[in-house]
Amino acid sequence: MNISTSHLLAIFFFVAGVRMQAQTATPGAAAQTQRSQYLQSLSKLNPIDAHAHVWKSDPAFTAMLERLNLHILDILYVDDKHTDALPLNPQRADALEFVRSAHGHASLCTTFDPFLFDKPDFAKNAVGSINDDFAKGAVAVKVWKNVGMELKDESGHYVMVDDPRLEPIYRDIEAHNKTLIAHQAEPDVAWGPSDPKALDSSYYATHPEWNMEKIPDAPSKKVVLASRDHLLEEHPKLRVVGAHLGSMEADVDMVARTLDRYPNFAVDTGARVAHLTIQPSSKVRAFLIKYQDRVLYGTDIEFSRGDLGSAIVKEWETQLALDWRYFATADTFDYEGRTVHGLNLSPDVLKKIYHSNAVHWFPGIDAPLH
Repeated sequence: MNISTSHLLAIFFFVAGVRMQAQTATPGAAAQTQRSQYLQSLSKLNPIDAHAHVWKSDPAFTAMLERLNLHILDILYVDDKHTDALPLNPQRADALEFVRSAHGHASLCTTFDPFLFDKPDFAKNAVGSINDDFAKGAVAVKVWKNVGMELKDESGHYVMVDDPRLEPIYRDIEAHNKTLIAHQAEPDVAWGPSDPKALDSSYYATHPEWNMEKIPDAPSKKVVLASRDHLLEEHPKLRVVGAHLGSMEADVDMVARTLDRYPNFAVDTGARVAHLTIQPSSKVRAFLIKYQDRVLYGTDIEFSRGDLGSAIVKEWETQLALDWRYFATADTFDYEGRTVHGLNLSPDVLKKIYHSNAVHWFPGIDAPLH
C-alpha cells in the first residue's frame, strides 16, 4: 500500500503531538500516582496523627479519615492573641462534635484556660472541667506555649509550667492515667538573632507576639525548657509528650539527652519534620531507630470553621505523603524547597512511629487494628 507524503506528514505530526501531550501530562500524573501509593502504604499501618487541631465536622474530611484508616488526636488550646481563635467552651463543643462525627477516627485532648490563673479556685475549676472531658472520652490534656512565654501572675511574673499552683492539674491527670501534652518554648529563631534563612523566620515576622527577641523581659528558651524538665523530674509517673520534638527540633542529640534523662517523656513530630530534614540523614535515622518507642508522628494541621473541607483534605494528604516519603523511602527528593534524602526506616520502626507509640503514650485512644 502506497502512502502519500501528506499522509506521512499527518501521521508524524499526530504521533509527535501525542508524545508532547504525554510528556506534558506525565509529571503531574506520575506525582499523583506516587502520592496515592505512599498514602496506600501509610494506610496499612492504621496511622495516628498525634498532633492535630480540628474544630469542624465535614463529610469530605471524615471520608479521608476512613479511606486512609487515619486516626486524629484532636488537641484544644487557648490562644488570646489570634483574632479568629475560639474561646475554650465553643472550641470544645466543636471538637466534641467532630469526634462524634468521625466514626471512631478521632480522640480528644482537652485543655484548661490559663488566663483564669489568678481567679479564685482556678485549679479546682480547671480540674473539674478536665474531668468532665475525661468522662466524655478525652485521653490527654494540653498545656500550651503561653504558659512560660506569655502568661503572668498578678505580681507580673511569668508563670512557668512547673509552677506549684498548677500542681493539682498534673496530679489529677496522673491519677486518671491520662497524658500531658506539653508545648513549651518555640524554635530557636523565636529568640533571635533574626535569620531570614531559618525555617520558621517567616512565622515570627508575621507573628511578632511570639518573637521573644522583641519582648524585653521575656524568659530565655533555656529557662522555659528547664521548667519543663523540672516538671518531668517532679512527676516521674506522669506521662508527658513534648509537642514539636519537645521544642528541641534543631538537634536530635538534645532530644536524645532529654529522653535518656526522663523515661516518662516522649515527643511528637508536629510541624517539625522539616527540621529533621536539614540535619544529617544518618544522624536522624540513628536517632529514630534508637528511640523508636519515644517518637510519635503528628502534623499540627488545623481545620476550623472557615476552612473548606476539600482544601484541608488536599493539605493533609500532601503532608502525609511527603512525610511518609521522607521516613519510609530511600528517595532523594524535594521537601519544601530543599533536597533531602529519605531515611528508609524499617516497617517495624514505621509502625511504632505512626501507630503503636500513640497507643502506648495515650491509653484509651481509639485506633483499633483492622
